[in-house]
Amino acid sequence: MLSKTFSSANFGIDAYLLEVEVDISQGLPYFSTVGLPDGAVKESKDRVKSAIKNMGYSFPGKRITVNLAPADIKKEGSSFDLPIAAGILAANKDIKTNNFIREYVLLGELALDGRVKPVRGVLPIAAACKEKNMAGIILPKQNAPEAAIVEGLKVIGVDTLSQVVEFLNGTTDIQPLKVNIDEIFSCLLDLSIDFSDVKGQEHAKRAIEIAAAGGHNLLMMGPPGAGKTMLAKRIPSILPRLTFEEAIETTKIHSVAGSFKPGSALIANRPFRSPHHTISDAGLIGGGTIPRPGEVSLAHNGVLFLDELPEFKKMLWRLCASHLRMGKSLYPAQ
Repeated sequence: MLSKTFSSANFGIDAYLLEVEVDISQGLPYFSTVGLPDGAVKESKDRVKSAIKNMGYSFPGKRITVNLAPADIKKEGSSFDLPIAAGILAANKDIKTNNFIREYVLLGELALDGRVKPVRGVLPIAAACKEKNMAGIILPKQNAPEAAIVEGLKVIGVDTLSQVVEFLNGTTDIQPLKVNIDEIFSCLLDLSIDFSDVKGQEHAKRAIEIAAAGGHNLLMMGPPGAGKTMLAKRIPSILPRLTFEEAIETTKIHSVAGSFKPGSALIANRPFRSPHHTISDAGLIGGGTIPRPGEVSLAHNGVLFLDELPEFKKMLWRLCASHLRMGKSLYPAQ
């Protein structure tokens, strides 16, 4: 039997949809995954098998072939566990509405007991689902608030694999999650560290206010303990509040990087990043075989604080200078 489900993956800070095709045929028991899977995707067969059995469903003792299409793009991560398991159950007739399953994008890592665990990069994936006119997305409940930011998309949060099967079979009704953007902004806004806490330092505060107002770069010099780091940490509190568009951009970057806390919907505060001077080129600027954001990208719409600036490698100086010419803001301190 052949079944097809939809999933999605991130490439940089964007996402693309992919098809998860599952074929169950006669032959000795064998589980094969094709389509340029990485180690985490290849290991999904053991998680999927245990989750299906521990949820009370029968795992077919036949030859199982899983194809992740398009096959010429490398797939990585554990978010394909749920669509692979759903595809096997659909091919095995445990999920009877094979056409209904194609209306949703499935996303999630499976625990051995069948629980659906959170994954990263959900917001770009939800935006891609809306762009491709998918009916909705089925994903871990902890990731649901993040995906619900995208309007016009049914976001179905689940805890276990059996909930997914029952929802797709129509035996249970799970209401799509909806969020209030204004309420999220007011609840998540953190002003625990404020610029008004600083007493004295009038010349330094005046320079920081001018730099923050104009989006300029600032070099702070002084002996240890003078208050450079303390002042820098409070710069986000005097910057304008994030707009909704800026919050979406910032959340996308942090979601893909894996630094976004599951259960949250948006990043409402301007980020403050302070990398150590031993950081690598890729760690600061980003990159890799599968592109990942670096500290410069994670500081987007916020503050990048390069403490002990002369300790950074000369190559990073050049990279930062190139980044500055593109109009980004750095707030280094010596």
